[in-house]
Amino acid sequence: MPFRQRSSAIMKMRMMTTKKRYLVISDLQIPYHHEQAVRNLIKLVKREKFDLVLNTGDELDMQSQSKWAKGTHLEYEGQLDADRNLAQNILWDLGTTDITRSNHTDRLYHTLVRGAPSLIGLPELEYARFMGFSDLGIRFHKKPFEFHKGWVLVHGDEGSMNSNAGLTALGLAKKFGKSVVCGHTHRAGISAFTEGIGASYRTLWGLEAGNVMDKKKASYLKAGSANWQMSVAIIETYGDRVSPMLIPINRDGSFTVYGKLYATR
Repeated sequence: MPFRQRSSAIMKMRMMTTKKRYLVISDLQIPYHHEQAVRNLIKLVKREKFDLVLNTGDELDMQSQSKWAKGTHLEYEGQLDADRNLAQNILWDLGTTDITRSNHTDRLYHTLVRGAPSLIGLPELEYARFMGFSDLGIRFHKKPFEFHKGWVLVHGDEGSMNSNAGLTALGLAKKFGKSVVCGHTHRAGISAFTEGIGASYRTLWGLEAGNVMDKKKASYLKAGSANWQMSVAIIETYGDRVSPMLIPINRDGSFTVYGKLYATR
């Protein structure tokens, strides 16, 4: 085999056997996050050293910027700076590398639209700048982020919602023509769709990564009830071979990954 062809074959083989692991965290909704679960996730990140730690957005709840807060005490609490500082610390401790835009964090822009449109365009009020993501080493994505060939990270509000876990993400996968990992629904599920003829086919995957929110903290949930599931996701790849998996999180914030129990004592 000529040298150039042999080199190309070796490079292709290396690409096929290069293992990468991605941790996906969704909907922390800080300051309504599940504190024990977050502490255990920090332990996981330090132990496993993932290639990327992806966040599907809604890392900050920004309830005081919600239209539902208008005219209530929430609008005047002045809690946003403290929530931002807490979120920055948690995202740093989790080793976050990438975050997508999301409906809750879009609230900063919508607040300006409703109350102070003349301030729109100030760089310091753009969400990524407001959060100091560049100082934290975090990339902020306004559009679908293809973190692995054929797999994109989005928030999950870019299409229609489905009450069945995994099907919102699958709908987005069909829309984008790539497998999708998302949050937004707060549900944990994986679904798939295969199309093609004979040996020429492709399978699109839709993965909803759940949430890491403490439902008891959310005043907008009646009695803390909702069809939500706490979880994160891990995606392992060997070249073009991709294995997505959900990691359910128990009520006390504990979970098991690769046979090891992560639990706050």
